[in-house]
Amino acid sequence: MVYLNFTNLDSETQERLLSVSKEGVESRSGTEMRQFAQTHGLDYNSLMEEEAM
Repeated sequence: MVYLNFTNLDSETQERLLSVSKEGVESRSGTEMRQFAQTHGLDYNSLMEEEAM
């Protein structure tokens, strides 16, 4: 797992990195995460927002 440290970045850069990180997770594990969300009655989009934080 990769954790990003945003303490020294401006807000625009933080948002861009967060977006790229989320896209990477979706491209690698999106299918499995959708299946997990469906199996456990979770909203996929909410799950992705929590993962990105």
